[in-house]
Amino acid sequence: MPTFLLAFAACAISLSATAAQLKVGDPLPDATAPDQDGKPLSLQAYGSKGYLLIYFYPKADTPGCTKQACSLRDGYAELQKRGVKILGASLDTPEKQKAFQAKYKLPFSLLADKEKVIVSAFGVPTGITGLAKRQAYLFENGKCVWVDYAAATDKQAEDVLAFLDSKKK
Repeated sequence: MPTFLLAFAACAISLSATAAQLKVGDPLPDATAPDQDGKPLSLQAYGSKGYLLIYFYPKADTPGCTKQACSLRDGYAELQKRGVKILGASLDTPEKQKAFQAKYKLPFSLLADKEKVIVSAFGVPTGITGLAKRQAYLFENGKCVWVDYAAATDKQAEDVLAFLDSKKK
């Protein structure tokens, strides 16, 4: 293998390997990041009781990320009926998250994880682009019960609701 390919592969691996990826059964990480208003939000304080969906997306106000956020916005009422709180997270600034939230009328908080605290705690790959990979995690009473390592764009809410429906059976 040519040297430049080995160097490229090593770089890609080192950029994407932050921590072990969170998996079903793991506890909710004890991590804090600012929300769209710049206020610190502790995952433990916010999500230790009931359901908490945390979804990661590469960049605010881009086509796929907008579809994912709007899917959750459109499914918000049903998710709320089932007791699901939602947090979005990307490496954007609080200002970009605030503008994204306002533009699409997102009824949930968005974490501005510029320092990669949340991404690292979850082991979300950032790859050579330096952007968080699209993923979603559902916690129940502080324990991970569902993971989507290749989260959908336009059917994120549908996927979460389908999982919740499968638990009833």
